[in-house]
Amino acid sequence: MQPFDTVSGGAAPFLASNIDTDVIMPKQFLKGIDRKGLDRGLFFDLRFLDSGEPNPEFILNQTAWIDAAFLVVGPNFGCGSSREHAVWGLKQVGIRALIGTSFAGIFYDNCQRNGVLAIQLSETQLKQVAAVISNPVTARISVNLPEQTIELADGTLIPFEIDELRKQSLLLGLDAIGATLQRAEQIRSFETRHLAENPWLS
Repeated sequence: MQPFDTVSGGAAPFLASNIDTDVIMPKQFLKGIDRKGLDRGLFFDLRFLDSGEPNPEFILNQTAWIDAAFLVVGPNFGCGSSREHAVWGLKQVGIRALIGTSFAGIFYDNCQRNGVLAIQLSETQLKQVAAVISNPVTARISVNLPEQTIELADGTLIPFEIDELRKQSLLLGLDAIGATLQRAEQIRSFETRHLAENPWLS
């Protein structure tokens, strides 16, 4: 996975509540056996008109946010079915982090597994971020994972919390297997000690 350290880019406001995985990645894009083409499927019914042309009203089709690296989202984002394709699609269009107040649990874990940082803020903090990035002139932000801060275009620093294990995995670009292998020696030491203390298990 691509490591996440300090990333700067545009942040697009998409603040509707309860956006589920079927909205993020509609079912017709789940038929492939690989991850190719999921950028086309992302928010398909919102991004495109019936004619197939881009919907000019959708935020990610607007000039200021078309290359956004961040999506500022409403509560319970990613609810619904477990659909890892949703995160793959976000990655394919260049989204590096999501910023919201709450995420569905499985979706949150899928973000972690695929190197997408999901930042949880208080409602007050999120409103502060949204107020700044909703203006195309001030839509650019910087997310500093080592320092756990979001810097807005007006210089405001918004702190955020993250589990230390999740943080280190993202900083190093480690998936679940990579994170486990990093602790291989500790695991072997535990197994040796555990069997010595409980010989009937061997």
